[in-house]
Amino acid sequence: MFLNSSKLLSAACLLIMSLVSGCSSINSGLQSGELPPSGTFVASSGIQFNVQPLSLATLPPKQVSAPSSDLVRLIKTSGREEYRITKGDILGITLVGYPEIAPPLTNSSNTANPYALGFPVDQQGFIQFPLIGRIKASGISVPQFTANLQSQLQRYLKYSDPQVKIVNYRGNKFFIDGEVKQPGEFPIADVPVSLYGAISMAGGATPTGDSNNVVLNRNGTSYNIGLQSLREMGTSANQIYLQDGDSIHVNSQDRNKVYVLGEFGQVEPVPILEQGISLAQVLGESKGLNSTTANAAKIYVVRDNLSMKATDIYYVDMQTITSFALANRFEMHPNDIVYVDPTGLTRWNRVISAILPSTTAIRSFSSL
Repeated sequence: MFLNSSKLLSAACLLIMSLVSGCSSINSGLQSGELPPSGTFVASSGIQFNVQPLSLATLPPKQVSAPSSDLVRLIKTSGREEYRITKGDILGITLVGYPEIAPPLTNSSNTANPYALGFPVDQQGFIQFPLIGRIKASGISVPQFTANLQSQLQRYLKYSDPQVKIVNYRGNKFFIDGEVKQPGEFPIADVPVSLYGAISMAGGATPTGDSNNVVLNRNGTSYNIGLQSLREMGTSANQIYLQDGDSIHVNSQDRNKVYVLGEFGQVEPVPILEQGISLAQVLGESKGLNSTTANAAKIYVVRDNLSMKATDIYYVDMQTITSFALANRFEMHPNDIVYVDPTGLTRWNRVISAILPSTTAIRSFSSL
């Protein structure tokens, strides 16, 4: 009996020693670990890190994304153009004084005249008109078509005065999907449709839509467009006009967030709004630091530096009021990670909380 108790106590001692020696792995939360005060190092994972304290000298410059040459070309070549009749459109044509030839339009199909509902433009781009037969319509404007029709009617009618308008726009269309309230297919009428107008026609962006992350696809080329970025360029989405077959995709804000970890009042991703967000605003959106567990002297921002194939780590001591000015100037990027280290006492309390249930179990064994 004594031998068994001795073995149990020995096992208990070994268990306690292993728990204490491995305390960093017992539900102790994340830790910043031993980082150099500044400089470059390679972690055990093989990733290179650049560590630097946040100061006015190390403050990253405001991110200004240079527009691609394709986007610049798109903006320069985009303009309001006169609508041209296209295949599938329905033309309304009336002849003053000759209602038996081209009667006034009607919404009812109960009429003997097949043209009372309008003249459809066929897939070859022609319409069939009384007296003159097939006449080319697609690819030209309404005034041009009207003048051509009048000149041909003069051979048959003494007073030819055709009145032409498009009553149904079925030819030119654009498509929009993603984070908009009413995705789908929309016609392009005689009034040019801008990129901004297209989003409005679809009911506008949803609450989770990112209007600064819009993709326009045209003839196999994709243009990444941000409404805020356009304004910074001195232009706007009202100056980009759509063409037949264009498609628009409005991305979600899920691709444009800052992730917070550690001792925050609220730990959940923070969306980057159209106008951007600073480190100070992220702290505010996360309900500040946890007043009982956070080490305000150890706040880190982890950011991938794709150009250098490395990861930057900025750290700041938010115990001083002057650091708030730096945090307010520090512009966050998508997928940045903000981490707040726990205090040493918090880490020790977590270790003790993990050990106590085990020691209670050991006492129970020892009493057997």
